[in-house]
Amino acid sequence: MSFPFRSPRDTVGGITVLGRILDKIRYNAREGKLPDGYHLDFVPGSRTFDDRICTLLGVSFADLTARTLQGGTDEDVLEWCFQQGRKPDDEHIRLFNGFMFKRGWRDEATPGLIQQRAEAGLAHREDIVTFFDLMDVEEGRMP
Repeated sequence: MSFPFRSPRDTVGGITVLGRILDKIRYNAREGKLPDGYHLDFVPGSRTFDDRICTLLGVSFADLTARTLQGGTDEDVLEWCFQQGRKPDDEHIRLFNGFMFKRGWRDEATPGLIQQRAEAGLAHREDIVTFFDLMDVEEGRMP
């Protein structure tokens, strides 16, 4: 079975995570809810990937959702973000992507990663060192 959300490693306009968030927005609108264990927008007390993308692009999650559901390609939505919010330069995109790729590895999010790994029945998988790793393993893209 193909998982309905792309890997957080996949990029739109060179930016990680964005495509996955757009997939979740579209899926939620189509199906009426996300699969168990998934969320959209912000989680009180936690910085989500959705929150970080919106901060990078300078748009609200509500506005990003509304624009995504108007239709168009991922690139159309990203261009809208650039026009309505901000367009990060290549250096900021590299820094953002580097941060996101390593999230959970030797940083303040490590305890959360370890907890989520255990909750997924993967406590023994010490090779899962980032949230991107965990998502890709749980969703069948990595062994």
